[in-house]
Amino acid sequence: MTDLGHDRFCDEIVRQTDLLRAVLVGADVSVKVPTCPEWTLGHLARHVGGAHRWVEAIVRTKATEDVPEDQVPDFLGPGDGEPAALDAWLAEGAEKAARTLREAGPDARRWSWSGDGTVAFWARRMVHETVIHRADAAVAAGITFEVEPDVAADTIDEWLEIVAWTQSTGKDRQANELRGAGRSLHLHATDVPDAEWLIEFGEYGFTWRRAHTKATVALRGPLTDVLQVFYRRLPPQSDRVEVLGDAELLDFWLARTSFG
Repeated sequence: MTDLGHDRFCDEIVRQTDLLRAVLVGADVSVKVPTCPEWTLGHLARHVGGAHRWVEAIVRTKATEDVPEDQVPDFLGPGDGEPAALDAWLAEGAEKAARTLREAGPDARRWSWSGDGTVAFWARRMVHETVIHRADAAVAAGITFEVEPDVAADTIDEWLEIVAWTQSTGKDRQANELRGAGRSLHLHATDVPDAEWLIEFGEYGFTWRRAHTKATVALRGPLTDVLQVFYRRLPPQSDRVEVLGDAELLDFWLARTSFG
């Protein structure tokens, strides 16, 4: 795991939102988002901004249970016809979330849907939620998606933790199928030293570790592209990455980690 620290995560919520806002400036927010086909860019912006406000409310109110969206102030935000207001709303929500998370501190206990009921979980989650939807926005706007290597690596680490936690609950049928001893998946970023992951399937689930070793299937390419394939934002058949070995195993993994 890449430990970026609570303050860095709080900073990144604002920074990643600013980068998202830059994509939206001057863009047609009514355009469809190919990687989230039910959304327009405006829907995507309001999803991210609403998530920031929802988490801020959970942390600020010291919630011990889920906070309904209709109890979150200004959750919905302005419509597509108000791009300047939408931009200001996004900025304000990110700043509020970062400030509230920072003031609460990483170890404070709050409700969460995961096995980690700390403020630290929410700070990290909001960073990666924003990163991935920034990738979605970049695809819709037809621009290149870039993210700092340590943030990208932690986005992969966190997703592996979420998938493993989901499997551990036994409540998701697809996640429960990520087992079967003798098979493995290697993620190999070709442009960042030591950005490699080995996912090993076992009888009762899967484990992972940072390692460079031969696997049943390997996904190779620049870290941002490996990340986008792993989050199903880029097809594994893309010429920006290389799949070596049993491509069906990679497809098997991707098809069973489609929640979230």
